[in-house]
Amino acid sequence: MEVKFRLAEYKALLYRILLGYLFYFICRVLFFAFNTNLFAVNDFYSLLKLCYYGMAFDTTALLYINSLFIVLSILPLKINTQVNYQKGLMILYFVTNLPIYATNFVDIIYYRFSQVRSTKATLDLLADENNKKILFAHFSGAYWYVIIIYILCCLSWIWLYSRVKVKPNPVKNPSAYFYSSVVSILIIAALIIGGIRGDFKHSTRPINMIDAYKHVTIPNQGDIVLNTPFAIFRTLKSNNFKIEHWTNEGYINTNIKPIKQYNGNPAAKPNIVIIILESMAKEYWGSMNRDAHIPGFKSYTPFLDSLSDNSLIFTNAYANGRQSIHAMSSILAGIPSFQTAFTSSPYAKQRIQSIVSVCDSLGYQTSFFHGAANGSMGFQGFGNILGFKNYYGKTEYNNDSDFDGIWGIWDEPFFQFVGKTIGTQKQPFMTTLFTLSSHDPFQIPEKYKTKFKGGPLAIDKCVQYSDNALRIFFNYAKTQPWYNNTIFVITADHTSQTYYPEYGKAINRFADPILFYSANKAYALKGVRTDLASQMDIYPSLVTLIGYNKPFRSWGRSLISNLPAETPRVINSPGNIYQFMQGNYIYLFDGKKITGIFTAADKGLEKNLMTGKLNPEMNKGMLDCKAFIQDYTDRIVNGKLNP
Repeated sequence: MEVKFRLAEYKALLYRILLGYLFYFICRVLFFAFNTNLFAVNDFYSLLKLCYYGMAFDTTALLYINSLFIVLSILPLKINTQVNYQKGLMILYFVTNLPIYATNFVDIIYYRFSQVRSTKATLDLLADENNKKILFAHFSGAYWYVIIIYILCCLSWIWLYSRVKVKPNPVKNPSAYFYSSVVSILIIAALIIGGIRGDFKHSTRPINMIDAYKHVTIPNQGDIVLNTPFAIFRTLKSNNFKIEHWTNEGYINTNIKPIKQYNGNPAAKPNIVIIILESMAKEYWGSMNRDAHIPGFKSYTPFLDSLSDNSLIFTNAYANGRQSIHAMSSILAGIPSFQTAFTSSPYAKQRIQSIVSVCDSLGYQTSFFHGAANGSMGFQGFGNILGFKNYYGKTEYNNDSDFDGIWGIWDEPFFQFVGKTIGTQKQPFMTTLFTLSSHDPFQIPEKYKTKFKGGPLAIDKCVQYSDNALRIFFNYAKTQPWYNNTIFVITADHTSQTYYPEYGKAINRFADPILFYSANKAYALKGVRTDLASQMDIYPSLVTLIGYNKPFRSWGRSLISNLPAETPRVINSPGNIYQFMQGNYIYLFDGKKITGIFTAADKGLEKNLMTGKLNPEMNKGMLDCKAFIQDYTDRIVNGKLNP
């Protein structure tokens, strides 16, 4: 019978697809093993459960990747069993599988920095880098062992594939061969469609990234369930800027207040210097943890700690995004990034009201400084959209003797360049400095290697180095005529490596410092605040301080005015859900419904209160979360970021 004749081919096909599951399982275990401290998985059985749930996402990814291979394996071509045809199938199988499989290994390392499975947005971010060769060479050298593991997995995969061969067998009955093959093709096609969708229910949408989180109680465990190829495939055509209609405009204007107006009127327009510290999260600052009661805590920021004593600091503050470019839009324009980075979307190319445009309208000289190669991280492009008059990068610094060999100019000399450059500018000026040295590969100049020993994390010594570079910068700034009429804002772009368990908690993976300082006591920038704050509050706070009294668009609030009618809130996303903090609760929202409510103190999201009775504050918090996202999307999609 011709049906039996093809059974050998179908068995071989099944075996080859099952090999994909095996090696995705191996990679998932490796992903967990290299990032164990980031997941609250307490036993091997729990890990196996997550791997089991992950099979649905592996199915979709493997079927996407192997669709052509499967089709060519089951078509009744009569030559299917011939040696050369089978060799061709093998080449196709590994040419399509192995490069995409490699993305899982990239996330074994990259996840500890991004805290999310890589998606199309990650590819967009990489596309903005113009030193890809240098970065590839560095990461290949620094994480060579991951490359070795990948190669061993590939060789094992190839060896196992070759263990099962399809023997040549001529077709004796063409009609039976053809018709039996058609039946098999229809059955396999149905299985493929169901596998790609995630089930066979016509009424449900195809499986998506958010579905990984229905299997877990702690959100970031969903990243164990996922695999990176799936995350990339599912976001290639994603549009997370879908306009919803959960509430009306009146509710939004009353409760979210996207249009604000303040009446600050200082005697003179102060200079503004915004310093965004690469990866220097709250965890590393002593001044931000004085009341945190973390056993054995050690600070790596002696200068920033001393500056904090004479500053207004916020110890309950958070980032609104996961990557450096997210911080740029959040801090300067008050635009957070969620599943899809706003800056990587086509909507970024519109007029955007920001602290840059406000300062431009008041006659400020506006400049952006970043010591990397010009264009790196997408900063220069987005800076042009915001309207910075000047951009200073590695090109303008023009001295490669201070190049760190990977990213750009070391912080200390670049900070001095910033100080001297703004000293030549007409006041008032608004300057943004994005630092660089506290970034993987976490290197410091040779002359400081004996001075800054760091701590248990590779980044610790870099934090010490950048903190010292700030000390030298401020010592220089104090001698300049512009210093006494300058307001400094210091924050971090995002978090990085974690050591203390407190900062491994889901919410604290976004814990960033915010500091306002001025030598001019008239601005009264001193004290310690514990109310909720985030990067998107910096823009309206500066609007208040520079005396801008016209209406402007802002989802954040002025931390300086601190008006009772403006509700403190924080919103961000670990990649696939929204985390919304307001009042006494934390809300998790999947874009359709609220999936979790936790007390504000439950930073690890351990006890979901959704199963109990919801009180009025919870109901309002859920609606405010939806109202915020509704207005956010509407303004981005409909070009209302510059009202």
